[in-house]
Amino acid sequence: MLIRRNLVERGFSLGALTLLTGCDISDNNAVQSLLARFSRWNDRVQEALFSDRRLAPTFPESMAVKNFRYNAWYGPNLAPRLQAADFRLLLSGKIANKKPWTVEELYALPQVTQITRHVCVEGWSMIGKWTGTPFRTFLERVGADTTARYVGFECADGYYEGIDMPTALHPQTLMAFKLSDDILPYEHGFPFKLRIPTKLGFKNPKFITTIYVTDQRPRGFWTDRGYNWFSGS
Repeated sequence: MLIRRNLVERGFSLGALTLLTGCDISDNNAVQSLLARFSRWNDRVQEALFSDRRLAPTFPESMAVKNFRYNAWYGPNLAPRLQAADFRLLLSGKIANKKPWTVEELYALPQVTQITRHVCVEGWSMIGKWTGTPFRTFLERVGADTTARYVGFECADGYYEGIDMPTALHPQTLMAFKLSDDILPYEHGFPFKLRIPTKLGFKNPKFITTIYVTDQRPRGFWTDRGYNWFSGS
């Protein structure tokens, strides 16, 4: 079960917060402080419930949509159009082999397919067929320190995100190179996106240009704007 940040966005009204805190809702600092405490509590609960043995549901191929919904804070015409010939995936942090990766090298990695549901914090969901390399396989290939706490991502569109290492190593966390058997379209993150069916959609970065491994919790684009950091099952 996904534990969402409804405490921030949907679950609690400002009136309810007033009853809980005894403070005036015009006291914005007090309200924001309470919301932040709930968010941190939510993160701790979700992290405690997480298990690499607990899998997200999978579905028959007949349920996978062919025209997957576009989603970003900008229109599809503004999505980066990264070119395979020029693309290099950069690696940094606690990784032994920091050699940049080309698209050709990424696509030569062993690949699997999963049919899972993408759940958006906006309230919609969609089932897609994704093909790519288990992220664990890639991390092991480059000599990432899997005892480190986090993996962070920087993206060509200015997005940035981070996940905990157990999520990075989860068997369903995928470097997705294909959607519905076709090379990932530009608007969905070509040459690859991170597909994490155990997380809400905004934790699935696309247009990734840098991956780093660290013990310092990475920032998140929407976390910096009030969303839960963990945001998963």
